[in-house]
Amino acid sequence: MRSAPLRITAALIMVVLVIQPAFSWWDNGHILINRTAALKVSNGMPAFLRAAAERIAYMGPEPDRWRERSEYSLKNSQEPDHYINLESVADVPDLPQGRYDYYRLLYAKRVAAKDHGDDFLPEHVGTQPYITLEIYDRLKVAFREYRRMQAQKLPTEGVERNIVLYAGWLGHYVGDGSNPLHTTVSYDGWVGNNPNGYTTTKGIHAEFEGRFVTRILDRIEIASLLRDPVRLRDPWHDYLQYLRESNKLVEKVYQLEKAGEFKDAGTPESREFLRRRLAAGSQMLLNLWYTAWEESALPVPSRNTTGPGAAPAAK
Repeated sequence: MRSAPLRITAALIMVVLVIQPAFSWWDNGHILINRTAALKVSNGMPAFLRAAAERIAYMGPEPDRWRERSEYSLKNSQEPDHYINLESVADVPDLPQGRYDYYRLLYAKRVAAKDHGDDFLPEHVGTQPYITLEIYDRLKVAFREYRRMQAQKLPTEGVERNIVLYAGWLGHYVGDGSNPLHTTVSYDGWVGNNPNGYTTTKGIHAEFEGRFVTRILDRIEIASLLRDPVRLRDPWHDYLQYLRESNKLVEKVYQLEKAGEFKDAGTPESREFLRRRLAAGSQMLLNLWYTAWEESALPVPSRNTTGPGAAPAAK
């Protein structure tokens, strides 16, 4: 007969094995999104990106590794970066591009709210597009530095490592955005009027993006859905539109769940729905990488400009 400490240890191991964190796409989905994008890198981009496909794939789940309670400061500071409840800002036709302008907008909505004002706190609404474009800008700066060092015939190994890091890190949040449940107040159970009787019980989030993905991953192929990368006209607004398109599919997720189409190996419809959401994330990631590369060739505006985006006076 096993001793009490051994029984407790065995029980804890079973809990760890059974309970998975409710993070978007879990590890496997994020790895697939990043790896597929890396293997589709355009010939006009630096070849080391495609060569680093496995490193970029590994980086896909990285921000979810920062969400353990044991690293409270890290978890607390970046938790809202994984989502945005678009219904909370549906009355704002053009979200401000600056993170702190966005905070001011949300606090104004909080003050004006008659009920549930705290629903408009930034940590409740989410900051998903802001972290995404901030990492995109880091990648663009790194590409610019790579071009400069190449032109001056300097070693580029260090900046190449930075580029791979930023490319993989960016992939996590772009992948989050392809999951409709990361764009909505109904992220884990239907919220509000519910005439169609969708589930209000927690669990749909982890079932759709985690357990369902894990069960059918060997049947998922997304590379054939990807096109050659295109240069985005306006990365900020194009990315917001990508999130809005994802948000339009929230009810579809609930319809599939209600019909039992995420059970076991799912159905042709639910598997194709998942496949296309994963491919949408990989395509947007590829487009953002390509756009950052192309824009890194443009001259940098003077820092002495005025108006939005102007640098504050040095301290």
